Amino acid sequence: QVQLVESGGGLVQAGGSLRLSCAASGRTFSTTYMGWHRQTPGKEREFVAAISRSGGRTPYAGSVKGRFTISRDDANNTVYLQMNSLKPEDTAVYYCAADRSFIKVQTTTPEYWGQGTQVTVSS
Repeated sequence: QVQLVESGGGLVQAGGSLRLSCAASGRTFSTTYMGWHRQTPGKEREFVAAISRSGGRTPYAGSVKGRFTISRDDANNTVYLQMNSLKPEDTAVYYCAADRSFIKVQTTTPEYWGQGTQVTVSS
């Protein structure tokens, strides 16, 4: 079992920045692939970013590439999502995901989800 707890969401003006954190427990963090997804009401959950176990591979959704950065701190069992140049369309609930498969952590069916954290970007 893996428990994921997100934090760092909030209200920010367009053009601003936020950093989301996801603290993991329950399995050796360094052996787990991590990712971030987001969801708005009435829409399907969508992939945002993922990070490999070594941190060397970091795929992003096209809509966030160049603005968001995913990173991991294995010493503290935490994955981060630094979000810069935020836009109103980035408003969503952001979910942390974990899986033993790098492919699956990029899909909407990873092994584990966090509870989500709300990000609201005002125009």
